[in-house]
Amino acid sequence: MDAATRPRDATDDRIGALEELLNERYSVRAFLPREVPRETIEHVLNVAQRTASWCNSQPWQVLIVSGEAKERFRKAIYAEASRGLGEDYDFTPPREYVGVYLERRRESGFQLYNTLGITRGDKAAYAKQALENYNFFGAPHVAVIHSNEPLGIYGAIDCGGYVANFMLAAQALGLGTIPQAALARHSGLIRRHFGLSDDRRVVCGISFGYADHAHKVNSYRTSRAAVADSATFVDE
Repeated sequence: MDAATRPRDATDDRIGALEELLNERYSVRAFLPREVPRETIEHVLNVAQRTASWCNSQPWQVLIVSGEAKERFRKAIYAEASRGLGEDYDFTPPREYVGVYLERRRESGFQLYNTLGITRGDKAAYAKQALENYNFFGAPHVAVIHSNEPLGIYGAIDCGGYVANFMLAAQALGLGTIPQAALARHSGLIRRHFGLSDDRRVVCGISFGYADHAHKVNSYRTSRAAVADSATFVDE
């Protein structure tokens, strides 16, 4: 009996649910103003807390910023970004994108700009759209993920796993998310604004809430490479 004819079992249902969440999830760039109930946010956090980490160190700390606190943070980080300030990453960003990585980055960017009707090469419009990161794309909530400095890149990798699980849990509960490395460009401001200790390192932000499905910016989806392009089997 092949896979097409055998009856479904619990394993099929479990992997099917994961595949559905991964296929549904996308980076939301327009949100409804409706706030997410605290119990729903706590449910997301409880699920994401099960993320695996090196030696079970669980280095992630998460600021969930909402309401008036979110608005104060938005104004502060938007003001700094709009002045062209803020290149104080805690983790070194990519030096450059080359080859297929550059092609994928361009494809994603042009999909966004084409959807919004931004003419190719319109650098002023590109910059204006980039600043929307600091408006959190209208999301009612933003999570700031930070790690412990002595753990270095290992702590950041663990936080990456946490971010992925946070987004999948949010998707399962009917929420939209967008992970934002852009916020980490302003790590110094974030530490000052929230009174974080000097040994905390900002990894990224996640704006989240209920997606505005009617907005055109949420209408496109990025592609994924084939497994053959990323996996190599070594058998002998």
